Amino acid sequence: MKKILSMLAIAVAAAACGQPAQQDEQEPLTVIFDTDLGNDVDDAIAMDLLYKYADEGKISILAEGITKDGLAPAEFMDVLNNWYGHPDIPFGIILNGVDCETDAVNYAKAVNALTDAEGKPLFKRTEGMDYSKLPQTHLMYRQLLSEAADKSVTLVVVGFSTNIFRLLESPADEISPLTGKELIAAKVRNLVMMAGCFDGSNPSEYNVWKDIPAAQKIVAEWPTDLVFAPFELGVQVCYPATSIENDFTWAEAHPMVEAYKAYLPMPYDRPCWDPAALVYAVEGDRWFGVSEPGKISISDGGTTTFEVCENGRHRYLTVTPEQAVALTDHIVEVVSRPL
Repeated sequence: MKKILSMLAIAVAAAACGQPAQQDEQEPLTVIFDTDLGNDVDDAIAMDLLYKYADEGKISILAEGITKDGLAPAEFMDVLNNWYGHPDIPFGIILNGVDCETDAVNYAKAVNALTDAEGKPLFKRTEGMDYSKLPQTHLMYRQLLSEAADKSVTLVVVGFSTNIFRLLESPADEISPLTGKELIAAKVRNLVMMAGCFDGSNPSEYNVWKDIPAAQKIVAEWPTDLVFAPFELGVQVCYPATSIENDFTWAEAHPMVEAYKAYLPMPYDRPCWDPAALVYAVEGDRWFGVSEPGKISISDGGTTTFEVCENGRHRYLTVTPEQAVALTDHIVEVVSRPL
């Protein structure tokens, strides 16, 4: 009885703090993962973590959404889903999203173009899949949330706010009699975002800056607890080139490794902004500091600020140097682990 009461107290305390409560081994966390896959390669690293968590039974992947325009990210998502053994995960695309095609090397295109010795695609795709016919992500989210249990879904957003802004703004329709905001309030447990900067080192953080009106709407009106994993956290947690070069000999060809090699000239260590956000969403605050509750605001120029307030539903994450080392080691251990 004492053990049961203790576990209940921990769960209640975590919920009150806006932190992920530890999941029972028989009850994996239900996750929607929203990414601008194809921009920065840390999205691909985060995808590796996502599949590993699913394989360990820590999460159930309800859906994946893409905020980067074009069909190359969707094709690469399909490559990843197949290679990691999760070909049935539903995923959606964005139409008329923000322009980011020339912001960075599109490693998704590079990996999609790889061929074997016979000139055939190096990585498997889903046979017959027409990426142009995939559902728009926010409409897919509406459908899946309408079918989900109340307060059951953790939403992890590591790209722009565009998809969840469109979900929030969506009207009642044939999918659900609830508006987007009502549907989110009913079905979403919490939202974890890689976004923002609170130490002044990068005032207009990329994920916010690319769609400022959407990000402003999210912090103003999102109806559940919201946690930011900010820029200054991710730059302290870098995935090492030495791991890419040495830790994947178990795989004849690895799409995440190929993406990493295509993104920038090797060797380089890449900040793990997106993996850090996902680790917190799934595993809680073991490697993190968590701010007091408060209110995040976003200026018209994209600058994020935080004001402590007792009843605030917003928090942001920090790491000490010691936590950053431990978190880096943890990410590398999981990502380099053979399937």
